Amino acid sequence: MIILDIETSGLNPESCGIWQIGAIDSENTKNIFLSEGRINDGDLIEEEALLVTGKSKEYLLNLTQSEKDLLIDFFKWCGKISVKNCICQNPQFDLSFISIRARKYGLKVPFYHRAFDLHSIAQMKYFQLNNFFLTEKDKSSMNLGNILEFCGIKDERRKVSGVKLIHEGKEHNALEDCKLTGECFSRIIHGKNMFEEFKKFSIPDCLK
Repeated sequence: MIILDIETSGLNPESCGIWQIGAIDSENTKNIFLSEGRINDGDLIEEEALLVTGKSKEYLLNLTQSEKDLLIDFFKWCGKISVKNCICQNPQFDLSFISIRARKYGLKVPFYHRAFDLHSIAQMKYFQLNNFFLTEKDKSSMNLGNILEFCGIKDERRKVSGVKLIHEGKEHNALEDCKLTGECFSRIIHGKNMFEEFKKFSIPDCLK
């Protein structure tokens, strides 16, 4: 399966672009994809997207490779993966962006639309253990930060609210978020560690 995360210039796939794609083959975690592509002239670049990744508008607009070529390279990489379903935190976001942008360039998406949603998997496991879902007000609060806490991993990424930095930390990166997604997936589903760098964080007994 393909553990997938993308970085975009904003939240709307119709008006914003993809500038970074990270992916890992879940069956061979040394087989990784990480590449960047230029945001098109006219695409919206939102301040929150810049703040969370630590990039500038100039950086996103002056990358050497085009967004189309970024997708072409990623799709070629995906073609060699045996099980072509994705594992994502919030796949509706990642897959809709990729689908809309691929259609823009007349490209065929090489993986299936059905995906393993880490959010749903974590909520079901949480419910199994606690007999209630993790919610805040009227919605699910099982974001990646809370999933990391549930899985015993310290969230070291920076946090923003709108265009305000509320917690300093590591800038968001598609490959690093892929690793966090894959590690949590493995801990919840298999009760074991996936990546060497996360062994310093003990797996909670409830997940073993």
